[in-house]
Amino acid sequence: MASEPLKRKRGGGRAGNTRRTVSKLPKQMPWRLPINTDKPTEPLDEEGIQAIHKGAMRILSEIGIEFLNPKACDCLKAAGCKVDGTNVKMDEDFVMEMLGHAPAQFDITPRNPDRMITMGGRHILFGNVSSPPNAWDLKRGKRSGDFETYKDFLKLTQFFNCIHFAGGYPVEPIDLHPRERHLDCLFEKLTLTDKVVHAYSLGKERVEDVMEMTRIAGGMTREEFDAKPHMYTNINSVSPLKHDFPMLEGAMIHARRNQPVIVTPFTLAGAMAPVTMSGAVTLSLAEGLAAIVLLQVVNPGAPCAIGTFTSNVDMKTGAPAFGTPEYMRATQMTGQMGRFYGVPIRSSGVCAANVPDGQAMWETSNSLWAAVQSGTNVVYHAAGWLEGGLIASPEKFIMDCDIIQQIQRYMEPATYATTPEDIAIDAIREVGPDGHYFGCQHTQDRYENAFYAPLISDWSNYEAWDMNGGVWTAERAHEMYKGIIEEFEAPAMDIAIREELTDFVARRKSEGGVPTDF
Repeated sequence: MASEPLKRKRGGGRAGNTRRTVSKLPKQMPWRLPINTDKPTEPLDEEGIQAIHKGAMRILSEIGIEFLNPKACDCLKAAGCKVDGTNVKMDEDFVMEMLGHAPAQFDITPRNPDRMITMGGRHILFGNVSSPPNAWDLKRGKRSGDFETYKDFLKLTQFFNCIHFAGGYPVEPIDLHPRERHLDCLFEKLTLTDKVVHAYSLGKERVEDVMEMTRIAGGMTREEFDAKPHMYTNINSVSPLKHDFPMLEGAMIHARRNQPVIVTPFTLAGAMAPVTMSGAVTLSLAEGLAAIVLLQVVNPGAPCAIGTFTSNVDMKTGAPAFGTPEYMRATQMTGQMGRFYGVPIRSSGVCAANVPDGQAMWETSNSLWAAVQSGTNVVYHAAGWLEGGLIASPEKFIMDCDIIQQIQRYMEPATYATTPEDIAIDAIREVGPDGHYFGCQHTQDRYENAFYAPLISDWSNYEAWDMNGGVWTAERAHEMYKGIIEEFEAPAMDIAIREELTDFVARRKSEGGVPTDF
């Protein structure tokens, strides 16, 4: 049940009944690809790096990984791995040789080339919440995901410049049948956004449909599409020690066509992984590296990234916990190991809270800053995640975007510049010991852009806040969400391309979409 502040139905004080005559759209920072200027936090010394590396190599060579896909097993067997049924073992020299083919950095270009993103190096990218089955907002509470809510989240994804890619479905539209859900969802994703899109690796048909729709949206030939990255997928292992059939199938299709694959084991310490954090990280790395090795066998040089979803559980209930000290350390260690292996790194902006309250924001802030500290390149679920990934919330989405913008501002060189104008000796001399800096020319020349302007924070004192209706943060975020949806304008798309997309969706539906057993 929502906490009391989130249930209040305040009208917004004296301005509550004022007719809206101006835009409700917030001012925000411009689109940019942030560069993480800080040195990463690296908890492991050289001995620690080698301990985790050797542990991962022992898992791969002595215990093996279950590849529940015969084609994957065949590929690895032909490459020299030891294959016994579905169990695949590979030695350290082979693993390191294959990892040597994987690029450390690559670009992904969507239908709008101005939205190209760079994955790797010191870049850090943020994406929307992905895959919750439920939605929650301040007015309607918790409910199952539906297509209209799905589209609302896409509009938020497109609107906010600090969100760089449209990941998985921001909420699962369960009112669409799974045989054709991907067709409707990708049509909306490609028309309501012009950012990089994602394909679920849930079998050949879905992946190839999404690739074809992305190709059409970009006005490309097949050869142009295959020549460089234009979309991506994320696959998860079935921890412990397994990769399943459909995700491997989708990942191999992506690799053959030079589309990036992020491999993210889901290792909860104490549940699907050892209770010790270094043990959980070691298992996670072994599972992730095994899949990346496969993809390099399929297509040497295929763009890949390794992800971390290593956290802990509540040992009293078994419930997943996120944004914990253990989660932060696991993220930092994985980032350090990702640099050791020379591949881009993915982490997440996650929490276990059920509503957008204080717990939600401190856990998410811990997660997001752990991404910064770890040198993460791709932050999944950065905006909108609640209840351990079971809920997507538009209010939380906006509150998270405020944190993301603050992180991006923190990384701007202006915040630590040391030019003579920044050291400001002349201004210090002008003001002296008895003046103030509000009115001096140095301030007047810079005050409009001197500091970060928040999206949703209220910096007024208590009395001013109370006089203006005492509106809590989630309530302000809800009003902002409604304003964005009301005033949303989809990015431009050539009419002929839109018609071709429409025709493709109609044809695939007439063919029955993807076979299901229900």
